[in-house]
Amino acid sequence: MSCHAILEYDELRLLEELKADYFSLGSYVMPWQPVDQIRPPLRHNPDSWLSANAPDRNNIPQEFIDKFDIIIVMHVPEWIINNWDKFKGKRVIWRTIGQSTPSVEAKLAPFRSKGLEVVRYSKRESNIAGNIGCDALIPFYKDENEFKGWVGGGNEVITFAQNMEHRGEYCNFQAFKYITEGIPAKVYGPKNEQSGELNGGYLTYDGMKQKMRDGKVYVYTGTQPASYTLNFIEAWMTGIPIVAVGPKYGNSLNIAGDLYQIPDLIANAVNGFWSDDLNECRKYVRFLLNDRKSAERIGMMGRFAAIQMFGMEKIKELWRSYLQIKTKV
Repeated sequence: MSCHAILEYDELRLLEELKADYFSLGSYVMPWQPVDQIRPPLRHNPDSWLSANAPDRNNIPQEFIDKFDIIIVMHVPEWIINNWDKFKGKRVIWRTIGQSTPSVEAKLAPFRSKGLEVVRYSKRESNIAGNIGCDALIPFYKDENEFKGWVGGGNEVITFAQNMEHRGEYCNFQAFKYITEGIPAKVYGPKNEQSGELNGGYLTYDGMKQKMRDGKVYVYTGTQPASYTLNFIEAWMTGIPIVAVGPKYGNSLNIAGDLYQIPDLIANAVNGFWSDDLNECRKYVRFLLNDRKSAERIGMMGRFAAIQMFGMEKIKELWRSYLQIKTKV
């Protein structure tokens, strides 16, 4: 049960890799008709009855639920609360995506003693007040054979975000603007018209991957309250050198708790840079623009670290083990 089409695509790909039979209530209800071509079609062709009878996620018929063994719910607590009585006898897994809050945790707390399982995406979620625990820690992932090949052939400092300026402090647009002032820079992604000259527009999936290979430096400003995001992994794994804001900007101003994980991942001058001082971030960007050898070294080390933490094979095996999926011969 999905609320995030791009993450849905990634995790359904793993289920295909594991040769599991699945059906998704989300953008990939009909995998051959992905919404707005956000991601390529998936190979799996679900049961025609399921496609024709795909229900409202807040009120799933018992007949539909009975066809499945495991139910994975992405973030939205109401989908669990409203259907819980019909989920009886199933494994129900709450999959976090970096958007949980104390109120979300409180809504789901009563279901832990009733068998609700929790798969966290970040160890930092343990810092959410009133968190309901964790049965497994399975990070997001990217395919290292797909996100690779940074060359830095363009002249831009880049980032990727949706509706970045309008979302204000949640995406730290002003920080990105300050860090890149006086440098060719763009924010790519949908609904960035309010970003003015910084708006790079929407790119196709292939266009996004090419832009990450061509960009000179990637400035990462986080998405509150997330510990990390998919675009961070994509950039880091591609090998473009990253300059990130620190926890002063990455931690949510509205949710107590040290959730921003980037300082755990980036070692300054080794596999990237991060700082709470935006002037330091500006200096890091200019250093990388002016020192090609250092940019190559830091980008290479970033890619190595990204594969170690978020590589596809590693995460696939974590899901295989947790879901107890046996390899089909």
